[in-house]
Amino acid sequence: MDPITRVRDHFAESIATKQIAAEQIGESIVAAGRVMSDALLDDGKILSCGNGGSAADSQHFSSELLNRFEMERPGLPAMALTTDSSTLTSISNDYAYEEIFSKQVRALGRPADVLLGISTSGNSENVIRAIHAAHERGMNVVALTGRDGGRMASLFAEGDVEIRVPATRTARIQEVHLVVIHCLCDLIDSALLGEA
Repeated sequence: MDPITRVRDHFAESIATKQIAAEQIGESIVAAGRVMSDALLDDGKILSCGNGGSAADSQHFSSELLNRFEMERPGLPAMALTTDSSTLTSISNDYAYEEIFSKQVRALGRPADVLLGISTSGNSENVIRAIHAAHERGMNVVALTGRDGGRMASLFAEGDVEIRVPATRTARIQEVHLVVIHCLCDLIDSALLGEA
């Protein structure tokens, strides 16, 4: 296959995946936006986590809240649990890599807060343990997953929201996760500040 056809195929597959996702996960995105907005209105914060590209997505989300998305507004309380290299390496060294997020959730999480857990497979052990820790702290969870939801699919409690991308290819799931993150930021802004 020639390179330009490969590129066009990526675009076509991405577009098709997003169109299917728009039909299937729109209500979940709205529900998650409501959970997050309610938490922020209740003086809560949003803690986010993931691995690899999902770590980057968690940082992207928190930066959009802390700084701004598209509307001018004061910063909103959000923290990516993926950014503090001293904390991550000390927990990994002293305990286990699987605990890097859960220990932070137990230390920082409060009942008014929300955990945003991102895993394309739904099987990331450190995100799974963070979900358990969030529930121990009385927090709601919003999860961005893909495929069949993995082991995370059975963990959700009342008030939690799973946004499961209907795709199996990691790149396509991540691309939809980015759109979902932007939708959540827009829903939060409109809930807190009104329509732009």
